[in-house]
Amino acid sequence: MVPPIKSQEIKVFKSLKKLDTYLYVDKSQNFEELPIALRDSFGQYELVLEMVLSAERKLARADTNQVLSDIALKGFYLQLPPTIDELS
Repeated sequence: MVPPIKSQEIKVFKSLKKLDTYLYVDKSQNFEELPIALRDSFGQYELVLEMVLSAERKLARADTNQVLSDIALKGFYLQLPPTIDELS
């Protein structure tokens, strides 16, 4: 188990292939270093944000602690479009 991360410099990519799909990675991570299946599925992208993400910061559609944890464990956090239940 990875200890909780207080803050981390990250960047966020937006998929140009899939609506409302975003990929959060460590600031030092290059898109080309991510798993090939993820890159192929994500498609073309654009960098939309660079920031310091801290546990205290609120994100609109993601749990900050989950984002930080996934980046530490997997090297990325994938935010998919909201489900119908989430929209109601």
